[in-house]
Formats: sequence, C-alpha cells, structure tokens
Amino acid sequence: MTRLGRAATGLGLIAALCTTGQAAAEPGASRQAAAPGRPGGSPAVAASAAAAPEVLRLVLDGDSLSLRDAFAILDGRPVSAVLAPEARATMARTRAGALAALDDQRVYGWNQALGPLKDRPLSLADAERFQRNVLRSHAAGVGEPLPDDVVRLALIIKANQLARGRMGVRPEVPQRLLDLVNAGVVPRMPQVGSLGTGDLQPQAAAGLAAIGEDAPVRYRGQEGPASLMLPRAGLARDFTLQAGEALPIVSGSTVVAATLLHAVHRATALADQAEAALALFMEAIRAERGSLDARTHRERRIPEQDAVAARLRAMVAGSRWMTEEGRRRLDPANYEPRVQDAVSVRAAPHILAGLRHALAETRTALVREANSATSNPLVFRREEGPGYEFVMGGNWDASVMGHLADTLNAEITDVGVLSQELSGRLLSPRWSYGLPANLAGGEAGLNSGMVQVQTVAAALVPEMQVRATPAGTLSRPVKDGQEDHNTMAMASVRHLHENLDRLEVVLAVQYLMAAQGIDLIAPRMAPLPLGAATRGLLAELRRHVPPLGDDRYQTPDLERVVQLVRERRLIAAPAAGRP
Repeated sequence: MTRLGRAATGLGLIAALCTTGQAAAEPGASRQAAAPGRPGGSPAVAASAAAAPEVLRLVLDGDSLSLRDAFAILDGRPVSAVLAPEARATMARTRAGALAALDDQRVYGWNQALGPLKDRPLSLADAERFQRNVLRSHAAGVGEPLPDDVVRLALIIKANQLARGRMGVRPEVPQRLLDLVNAGVVPRMPQVGSLGTGDLQPQAAAGLAAIGEDAPVRYRGQEGPASLMLPRAGLARDFTLQAGEALPIVSGSTVVAATLLHAVHRATALADQAEAALALFMEAIRAERGSLDARTHRERRIPEQDAVAARLRAMVAGSRWMTEEGRRRLDPANYEPRVQDAVSVRAAPHILAGLRHALAETRTALVREANSATSNPLVFRREEGPGYEFVMGGNWDASVMGHLADTLNAEITDVGVLSQELSGRLLSPRWSYGLPANLAGGEAGLNSGMVQVQTVAAALVPEMQVRATPAGTLSRPVKDGQEDHNTMAMASVRHLHENLDRLEVVLAVQYLMAAQGIDLIAPRMAPLPLGAATRGLLAELRRHVPPLGDDRYQTPDLERVVQLVRERRLIAAPAAGRP
C-alpha cells in the first residue's frame, strides 16, 4: 500500500443535495461512554464536532462497535476505550470454565502445540513460556508498517472481539491492548506476511509490543522498543500472558478487517468524487439529460443506481448547458440533434452504482466481523451438562472479506476505466461535440494542451487492471499441509489500496480536463448558467489551479488536483449521510 494515511475530512460544497444514504443501512451503532453532563451513551458519533467531546469514548461489549466509530478512528480522532463491566464478567466466567475444561480435553494452543506440531502436548508449567514463544515465532512480517490509525483500529477490533467472551482469555488481555491505544502507543505492524488465514505476523508484532518485548512501537512521533517506550507512555513495561492467551491475539483476521474498513472509507469518498467528476464532465460536453431520467432508473430496480442518478440530477439542476439551447449555442450553423450520448455517458449511473452496491455489501460484512469471535478454538457452555467446552473450527478465515475486497477492487478499477474513457473523449472535437482539440488554451499546434495529462490516466488504468486480478483465487498450501487453503485476503486489500491510490490520480485528470473544457467554451455559452453544484465544483478547483492558456508545466497542476481529491475537497454531495 502506497498511501494508507489518514484521510482528511470531506468538504461538502452544496449542503442541500441529497445524501448518499448509506448510514441508514448500518446494522447497529456502538456503545459509547457517557459524556460529561449528558446521561447515557450516544449510539453514534455526534454529528456536530462542537457538541461532541474531543475524545471518542468507547465502551466495548463485543456486540456494538459501529462503522461510525471505525471511521472516526481512521480519521485520527483520539480514543479512550474500556471494556463494558458485563463483558469483563462474561470473560472471567468463560476463563474459569476454559481452565476447568482442560482437565479432560486436549486443546490446540492451550495444552497442545500449534500448526504442524499440533500433536505435541504442552504442560501447564510451560504455559507462560509458550505464549511468549508463539508471539516471537509468528512475528516474522516484513514491509512497510500499517498506518497508525489502521493499527489503532485493529487493536480496538481485536479487543472488542475478545470482549465477547468466546476465546477464554482474561479481561486484562483486551484491556492491555486498549491501554496501548489510550496512551497513544502504536505497535509497528508490517504489512507483508499474512495469508488471510489469521493475521499471524502483524498481530504477533502487536502482541510482542503489548507484553513489553523489544518489538518496535511509535509514541509521540518517536519509534523505539516497547520495553523502553511503554514506561514513557505511563504503562507498565511487562505484561504476562497466561495459558491460551497468545493464540487469540494472533488468530482471526482483524488486520484484514481494519485495513478493509480503511479501504471502504477511502472508496466511499472516491465514489462521491467520481459522481461529481461525472457531473462536471456532463456539463463540459453538454450531455443529454435523458440518461438521468428518474423513470428509466426506477425501472432497473437497482436502489444504488436510482440514488446515483438522483444525486447527478441534483448536481446539474439549473444547468442550461445541458439543454438543446446549450448544445446549439456552441456551433449554431452546424447544429444537429445529438439523439443520444455515448455508452460511457448513458450507462455511467449504472456503472457507478456497482461500486455503491459493493461498498454496501462490504460494510455489512465488516460490522459482523468486528462484532464476532474470530479465533480458534472457541469456548462455549456445554449444550448438555454443566461447564464449558472448547470447539475447534475455522472462524479465523478471511475468505469472505478477501473476496469482497477483490470485488470492490474490480468495481474501483471499472470506475477508473470509465473515468479514463471520459477524459479521453474531451481531447477530441468529434467525441466532445466541439471542444477545442487537445483542450489547448492557446493556438492549437503551437500549443499541445492537455493530451499528456490524459495520458497519465491512460498509463494508470492498465496497472489498475493488473492489480484487480482476484488474489482470493490464488491459494497456496503451507505448514506441512495443515494450512492447505489460504485466502490471500491481505494481498487483496493491499492491491485494493494501491488501486485507490491510482484512482485518485485518474479522477484528478478527469476533474482537471472537464474544468478546462468548460472554461474554454464559457465565453461562447454565456449567459447560460451551469448547475449550482457543478458551478461550485468548478469554483473550488479554480481556487487552486487556473485555466490553461498557453502551454505550461503540467505536473504541478495535476498534483494540486490530486491533493484536492485526497483531501475530499471536490465532493458535491455532502459527507453527511455516509457512515
């Protein structure tokens, strides 16, 4: 992943537009600690920063961690998280039952070794040493570290999953992970190594930091060994894991979940911007408004498509460029009715709806994932008779998330293909219905215009297509056949983030070129107005990048627009209404 850093807060240019409507689909909201002077906890992050406490206060019970909480954490909001009292009580009861069950059951990772050595028994006398060795042997990841906010989210998800009381650990274990988050200590978790069959390598690195070994952590801008940095953060240096407590830390696909949540957060903002860029493009080519007609979209019975078309109609509302009058104005002598636009324009609401649909499905799965027990083994009350029993299974597997990441990557790539096709149309007077060739601002020929700006998008799209190959179909057996199917989910989410980086640039190309097309013909289109939202988008972009007259150095212009996309400055639909 080349850019997994904190995403900036979006700037909604036209607050009256219809929202993306995703929050209503969220399957629940998390518990939060009561803010001073306010009874009870809020079910969601407060809509107004002025009314909400600066710190996001979470009470984790294993059942109500929400998307809003996750996205607030990914946006860098400070967190103070504790376990709910009832969760602590449940964990204590389960822990006692699990230890009692070991008297007559051989259990993987408790009194038996791991992986290909699963048949080797362990004595209780070796339990503490075994926990430390599990973390040491599994912390073998390499590559760039995960961003701090993704690490914080991964630790909170892990603590919330442990809080369900199905993994047999003491409540002190998830609270230790939360202590790191609360104190601002971020374990260095390498990205490469996980096969999506549990996040063994990155989670083991976090586990080593939590117990005070010399694994690297970051604290207040400095990186150093946990043994040194934890006391600086006011935490006890050492923490001892007891029987069965290392495996639940590394088992499960918590890092995949946190990283995929980050991808969903980024992709949602880019979906908003793809729609806004399309609206600006439609103004530039004076598109037929019939492709947005509500009746045709209702007839398809795809809610996301209906919603995309509604937002586009709102963005171009009031435009007289997208009328017969506007289409005639540019070249009255040679005007002929257009009949209908190209497929890329007419089908764009359907294409963009595919991304929205994939995002909705992924959100639903991630809420389930963050509030479920994803380890092996799990501990349950016996269905018959008293006491507890261990059940060995495969709840750590990340196939569902991995395939969702692959699907989301395919949708992201298709949006990139569409955007590149649209920006390419703007270079051709024939395909753009009369825009100057190459969008040259001065004398064409003497000036080459934006042809090489568009080539940047054309260069990136094949890279997106290569990275959209589903990694989830590329399983490799490992560990002497004990792990003979692996989801490769971490590869899927890493490829997804790489393509999100590319899509930012591809959309920036479309924005820059659509704005240039509008400015080049604006004198001949006067006094016809653009839509209110598209006019606002154009004004925001022009605050940072002037129109192109004679040729000039293009890289700075494009890099400025890429930054606007990354900062979510070019979103016509407001951020409110998205989870």
